[in-house]
Amino acid sequence: MSQVTYSGFPRIGLKRELKRALESHWRGEITADALQDTARELRQRHWKLASDAGVDVVPCNDFSLYDHVLDTAVLFDAIPDRYRPVFASGHLDGYFAMARGHKRNGHDLHALEMTKWFDTNYHYLVPELQAGQQFQLAGDKPVAEFLEARALGHQARPVLLGPVSFLLLAKSVDGSDRLALLDALLPAYVELLGKLAAAGATWVQLDEPCLVLDLDDEARAAYRRAYAALAAAGGPKVLLASYFGALGDNLQVAASLPVDGLHVDLVRAPGQLDAVLDALSLTQVLSAGVIDGRNIWRSRPDKVLALLRKAQSRIGDERLWLAPSCAL
Repeated sequence: MSQVTYSGFPRIGLKRELKRALESHWRGEITADALQDTARELRQRHWKLASDAGVDVVPCNDFSLYDHVLDTAVLFDAIPDRYRPVFASGHLDGYFAMARGHKRNGHDLHALEMTKWFDTNYHYLVPELQAGQQFQLAGDKPVAEFLEARALGHQARPVLLGPVSFLLLAKSVDGSDRLALLDALLPAYVELLGKLAAAGATWVQLDEPCLVLDLDDEARAAYRRAYAALAAAGGPKVLLASYFGALGDNLQVAASLPVDGLHVDLVRAPGQLDAVLDALSLTQVLSAGVIDGRNIWRSRPDKVLALLRKAQSRIGDERLWLAPSCAL
């Protein structure tokens, strides 16, 4: 039977609870613990909403207090030196210093650069990298939120920004090659996947939205090297997620990677379905992004059903997951 899931959930809350809690915290009106309580309530409410609606597997670690790319940089200790003294006084203080700047206690720091997240109205914080950059696993957020979801009885799939897209979305402050840092970054991903497996995660979603961009041979080689290393290390099954368009010339690279499933955007690029089905191996799951993740009300049931029938006729129900095209 087909499985129903989704790529991620809006974190702000139906009544913008997260925004109000953040602003109250920044004004000094509520403590860090109170802010985290609001975050926890939102995560748990959203998991329950999805579960009550019939979703089989909920994503976790899709929640962020500010920005998921910033979360990834902090998780792997890609913190510019100028922010480290603020982190030393408190993790959240350092996190928000990178997000918003910090001008107190003798510090005068500007926030990281912000730029558009592909062709959406969302903006993400751009990690700063340099030659010789060192990475390490410096937190447990993905594991903690997986255990939180599981303790509530949900079947959960941790979501991470993939290593190649993380590097491509970052900027080099010294003009060096960002992809040259891949071998330094991968051990931190391997360690995290190992901890997720030990915690009981059977699947993990690695988001690689840069796979819909025009990539050169170096970037495609980076994908092959990265996912060969992750597969060799063992760990949970991997759902490789693309969105915001067609895989196009990158389809053969994506489908040839040693991953257990592939998520594709069939709202923005329904015409890629035949090519994707031809490229999938006999053991790979297809996560079909058939609901408009940007505006669910614009999804056309007739088009959705036509895509699903085609996929079902080719690979059957057991290898088909139904999902929005991108994070809701």
